[in-house]
Amino acid sequence: MSARPPRIPTFDEVADSLRALTFRDDFVVREIAAPRGLAPEAIAFAGDIRPDAHGIDSEYGTGRIVVLHDEEEPEAWAGPWRIVAFAQAPLEPEIGTDPLLAEVAWSWLVDALTARGAAFHSASGTATKTLSKGFGALADEGDGAQIELRASWSPGGDIAAHVDAWAELVAMLAGLPPGSEGIAVFGTRRIDRD
Repeated sequence: MSARPPRIPTFDEVADSLRALTFRDDFVVREIAAPRGLAPEAIAFAGDIRPDAHGIDSEYGTGRIVVLHDEEEPEAWAGPWRIVAFAQAPLEPEIGTDPLLAEVAWSWLVDALTARGAAFHSASGTATKTLSKGFGALADEGDGAQIELRASWSPGGDIAAHVDAWAELVAMLAGLPPGSEGIAVFGTRRIDRD
């Protein structure tokens, strides 16, 4: 007697499971409109570290994640699912000059996925560090720096593990490593729907 292959969840089942996720207390996640035209089915979320106002990018760190589904399995995806993620956070100017910063940001994504057992393949992305200096009316703002990571990959296994890894990445870029949840300022948040 041969074993049955595991049942593959539908897009709606995956979307419902993602909507039910909870995150660290200081990371507020909400469902946003998914971009159109990338795939027949998609769901997207935005997350902010300690946001001052609901729906506004946080000055501490922000991110977006889109989960795409296409039964036709596009060749570049090598499967029916694709994840597109973005994370951004401000930095101290001296950290922004670190020549290895981009590599470290990418390694944090890979480490977060690996730590959650979130298998992936066909990964691609960019890590961008930006240094800025104010002049004229903005001179009082001083020097600034920022790190931004844009990535996409084809997920294996439970899609929720990939969303959890993205949430950890945003927190890490904002200077909140795993285990720092005790410094939270908000109660446990579920995903809010716009």
